[in-house]
Amino acid sequence: MGSGGDRAPTGRWGRPLGGAALLLLLLLLLPLLLSAAAEPTPPGTACSQNTNRTCEECLKNVSCLWCNTDNACLDYPVTKILPPASLCKLSSARWGVCWVNFEALIIAMSVIGGIFLLAIVTCCCCCCCRRKKRNRKPDRSEEKAMREQEERRVRQEERRAEMKSRHDEIRKKYGLFKEENPYARFENN
Repeated sequence: MGSGGDRAPTGRWGRPLGGAALLLLLLLLLPLLLSAAAEPTPPGTACSQNTNRTCEECLKNVSCLWCNTDNACLDYPVTKILPPASLCKLSSARWGVCWVNFEALIIAMSVIGGIFLLAIVTCCCCCCCRRKKRNRKPDRSEEKAMREQEERRVRQEERRAEMKSRHDEIRKKYGLFKEENPYARFENN
């Protein structure tokens, strides 16, 4: 039981608690995002009709974007990933849910993406370290065990050769010794 160095606190199943917290956060945010998208208004409803109303009414239609600065409900620019600053500032733009602006969404997604990439790199490094550990040179106890095994094999070979020589002597004594080639007697005549 050697020390494995400093490690992050782990949960019941050995996973780092940071991953569990991230999973919990995702599980909490997912239903909120799905509930906002689950109640769409009919597609024929124009987003501009919800201007100067509430953010919740505007975002019932998933194709709408709420701008907090002027309380305007705008059509989401589907040709662009993010709404341009001329339409609404990212810090004021809301889509999906009213309490998350695009700026925070970008930061949160960047952090989650960074954590995900860091986790992948960490897993790859751990796998490489394990592979190196398996392919490393044997330590003293392994070397000692290999030496002892080789010594036992050599002793066994010596005993086997000694037993063979004893058996050959007994066969010679009683005339049971077999010649290497039984037809050699006929060839020499």
